Amino acid sequence: QVQLVESGGGLVQAGGSLRLTCAASGLTFSRYNMGWFRQAPGKEREFVAAITWSGGNTFYRDSVKGRFTISRDNAKKMVYLQMNSLKPEDTADYYCAAAPSYKGDFYYTRSYDYWGQGTQVTVSS
Repeated sequence: QVQLVESGGGLVQAGGSLRLTCAASGLTFSRYNMGWFRQAPGKEREFVAAITWSGGNTFYRDSVKGRFTISRDNAKKMVYLQMNSLKPEDTADYYCAAAPSYKGDFYYTRSYDYWGQGTQVTVSS
């Protein structure tokens, strides 16, 4: 049974930082690209960042470039999202997702086979 479990969310003031963690189990982690998505109340789920199976390539939505960093540790089956200079518009539930390595459409939810339950991030102004 595949499980993705996010942690690290919370309440932070604008300009602050958070580090999200996703722990994976039940899958051959190194064969999956990993992504982070977010969903604010009343809005669709949107792509935030992705990292290829080897960690060699990363991808970001424009609004988080230079502020967020995605990374992974295949030995620990973990993926991370370091979020700096947080803004109120970053407030959302953040989800970790896994996509088979042959799927290259990192930006779309349809590419991901497995999802975590989400962790809430609230940025106050």
